[in-house]
Amino acid sequence: MIKQIVAIALVLGLFVSCEKVVKPIHEIQVSFSEDVGSETLDGRLLLMLSSDDSDEPRFQINDGLNTQLIFGMNVENWAKDSVLTFDETVFGYPYESLKDVPPGEYNVQALLNVYETFNLSTGHTVKLPMDNGEGQKWQKSPGNLYSKPFKIRVASNGFENVAVELDQVVPPIAEPEDTKWIKHVKVKSEKLSEFWGRDVYLGAHVLLPKGFEEHPEAKYPLMVFHGHFPSDFGGFRTTPPDPKMKPEYSERFNMEGYNVIEQQEAYDFYKRWNEPDFPRFIIIEIQHPTPYYDDSYAVNSASQGPYGDAITYELIPEIEKQFRGMGEGWSRFLYGGSTGGWEALAVQVKYPNEYNGCFAACPDPIDFRAYTLTNIYEDDNAYYYPSSHKKLEVPSHRNYLGQIQSTLRQGNHLELVLGDKSRSGQQWDIWEATYSPQGKDGYPVRIWDKKTGEIDHKVAEYWKENFDLRHILARDWDKLGDDLKGKIHIYCGDMDNYYLNNAVYLMEDFLESTTNPYYEGEVKYGDRDEHCWNGDPDQPNAITRLRYNSMYVPKIMERIEASAPQGADLTSWRYK
Repeated sequence: MIKQIVAIALVLGLFVSCEKVVKPIHEIQVSFSEDVGSETLDGRLLLMLSSDDSDEPRFQINDGLNTQLIFGMNVENWAKDSVLTFDETVFGYPYESLKDVPPGEYNVQALLNVYETFNLSTGHTVKLPMDNGEGQKWQKSPGNLYSKPFKIRVASNGFENVAVELDQVVPPIAEPEDTKWIKHVKVKSEKLSEFWGRDVYLGAHVLLPKGFEEHPEAKYPLMVFHGHFPSDFGGFRTTPPDPKMKPEYSERFNMEGYNVIEQQEAYDFYKRWNEPDFPRFIIIEIQHPTPYYDDSYAVNSASQGPYGDAITYELIPEIEKQFRGMGEGWSRFLYGGSTGGWEALAVQVKYPNEYNGCFAACPDPIDFRAYTLTNIYEDDNAYYYPSSHKKLEVPSHRNYLGQIQSTLRQGNHLELVLGDKSRSGQQWDIWEATYSPQGKDGYPVRIWDKKTGEIDHKVAEYWKENFDLRHILARDWDKLGDDLKGKIHIYCGDMDNYYLNNAVYLMEDFLESTTNPYYEGEVKYGDRDEHCWNGDPDQPNAITRLRYNSMYVPKIMERIEASAPQGADLTSWRYK
């Protein structure tokens, strides 16, 4: 009897012991050192885990197949003596909870994307990450706090007693220096400063033409290269490729030595820029980051303010004044790809007489019936195809063979981890921050539920009337047609990675249907070409993307000769 009791006790003890061993624990505590800050902080606190030792976890978070793990939470008035805990309730990507992290060895790192407070002219107070010269990159934004990575082991029952301290600060970024060819301009925008309740500056990198100093009598046409935040003027190099540079493989283009090719193309452009018969232009790349993204999308919007007016009526006239631009609509041209492609077309449409032509390559969705693969007016859910019995996710990225790397749900969930209220600084959120009405809380109204993908069709109607470029052109062609005739040029690969060609097809259908007047522009497609094909059928993307600054010049010259007003200066800037 005694032996039986002892045996039962041992068995019960084993059960209790096993219960303690297998009970999952998933907690990581985060604090910040007084060495990096003594005041309370607001922001988005991010926790990252990586099984890849090739780089810090903060540089390994993306929407592709090689992404590592990230979890995020808001912090307000976070004090230096306060410890915050990530547990299994905190939302993450690609695993939604820490409890889903597979066993193994990981590098762990935390980062605080610091928010600042803005008192908007609309009467709202919002907290957002200010750009600090890096182009809205949370991983390297000056002033952000982060920790050095260290290893932890995730066991089958989780992990505990993991403490992370933020004791590093991202340093400031040095401003680029002027050269003979490239100048840098910053202009305080009165329009934007009023909206944001603080001083806001717009910037530009200005490429001067050959003979600028030697020909003070010359005034120049202006080419505006739209796109993501440029740290300096790109693709211009006065010397041959560095012979000591080690060639690097480009995974994107499957090309060896692509870094050498980039430098060679930049040097080749410098040589073309100096050829005797090359037209003398001013080219600018604009810096207009916002607290929502690395650029504003160059239009006026409810939550970001009057960026379109500020660029067109403040920044560009100041540049033309400083560098002898002609300062007239017939002498200004817009071009760019992807984000820059949408901006080029949108700015031309919204300011039809201030510019004389746009060359829009692989533009972001220009018809929201094809908002990549979603029709925001008719679909009920952005993440899943309609089906009674099958749950199939809508893809968001493919290669030219149609192989899928990500889905809309996954990309949007990553953004939700990086920041709520459209504050991730990523692609879907900037479209929302640009196109949506402003909510009662001062932030953009969601086009769809970020967790579930359920579309808000009232918001979609607002998008339609204000930013659906195909709809606006169709609605207003009787007013806009004469001013836009001959100005619209669109280029896109028919296997664009983000399905942007679908919206271009719809835009082309409208443009080709126009009469009184016919649009007299062009829409072209690259066969099996990916993002961002820009109109050259003889060269691959990897090359043509490096030639934006010269490839449209012949068409611009044709446009100038055909449309310049009587008495316009067509000679002072055509010197050898």
